[in-house]
Amino acid sequence: MPASILGEVGHLFEAALTRNKATRLSCPSCGSAFVAQVLGDNGGISYVCTACGHSWS
Repeated sequence: MPASILGEVGHLFEAALTRNKATRLSCPSCGSAFVAQVLGDNGGISYVCTACGHSWS
């Protein structure tokens, strides 16, 4: 039996961090992780970097 709760669930934290890094968007222009998802004019999905203003779809 683990001595603490962290010993019991430590592997869950690792999995969550790995999943978070794998799904995070970053701006192709500046590399910032501050990206907003927006709807385009024709209903498509686009992304806008809130750090540099670059937009892409």
